[in-house]
Amino acid sequence: MPTVTRIKGFRFFFFSNESKEPVHIHVESDDKYAKFWIDPVHLAKSVGYSAKELRELRNLVVENADVFKRSWNEYFGH
Repeated sequence: MPTVTRIKGFRFFFFSNESKEPVHIHVESDDKYAKFWIDPVHLAKSVGYSAKELRELRNLVVENADVFKRSWNEYFGH
C-alpha cells in the first residue's frame, strides 16, 4: 500500500491491487478513513471524519490531485 504523501497528520495512499479502478486516493489518520475519487474530486467513502475534516481533506485532495494522479500512473504503469 504505497504512501504518496503525508500532510497535516493525514496519510494519503492507495492499495497496490487497485489498478482496475479509476484514479483515487485513500486518506487515514488515527482510526478515521476516507476515499476520494480524483477526476472529478469527490468523496467515495468516509468513516469517522467530521464534515469540517472532510472539507479540509477535499481541499487537500484538490490541491494535490496532480501529484496523486502522477503517483498512480507511475505505480500502475499507465
